[in-house]
Amino acid sequence: MKERFELYLGQFVYGAIDGSVTTFAVVAGAAGAGLSSTVIIILGFANLIADGFSMGAGAYLSAKSERDLQKSKDDQHVSKETPLGDGLVTFTSFVTVGFIPVLIYVIDALFRLNIDDVLLFAISSFLTGAAFIFIGILRGQTTKTNQLKTGMETLLLGGVAAVLAYVLGDVLANALGA
Repeated sequence: MKERFELYLGQFVYGAIDGSVTTFAVVAGAAGAGLSSTVIIILGFANLIADGFSMGAGAYLSAKSERDLQKSKDDQHVSKETPLGDGLVTFTSFVTVGFIPVLIYVIDALFRLNIDDVLLFAISSFLTGAAFIFIGILRGQTTKTNQLKTGMETLLLGGVAAVLAYVLGDVLANALGA
C-alpha cells in the first residue's frame, strides 16, 4: 500500500494543491466581491467538478502520452503508474481537498446557521490553510524532507494565490460598481 501511495504521490499532491488553491481562490474572489454564500457555493462546486475533471483528464492524457512515447522508443523503463491511475488520483485529490474551502459555506446553508459572511470567510481561510499545511507535511514525510519547510512552503504559495484572488475580486467589484 505504501509503495502504491508513493507511486502516485506526485499526482495526489498536484491534484490536492491545485484543488484547494483554485477553489479557495474562487471563494476568496467571490468573498472579496461581496457575493452571497449561495453564489460562492455554486461557483465553488462548478470549479470543483469542471476543473477537477480537466485536471484528471490532463493527468491521464499526459501519462498516456509519456507511456506511448516510451513504448515508441522501445524504452525498457516504462513507468509503473497507469494513465488511468494518474487521472483518478488527480481528480479524486482535487475534489476531496478542493472541497475544504467550500465546506463551511455548505454547512451554513444546509443547517441554516446564518453565520456572518466575514466569519464564514475566516473559517474557510483557516480550514484551507490547515489543508495547505497538511499537504505540505505529507509531501515532506513521503519525500523525507523537512516537513515544517514543505508545510510552510505550501501554505505560502496557497496564501499568495488566495490574497491575489481576494484583492482582484474586491477591486473588480468596486470598479464595476457591484
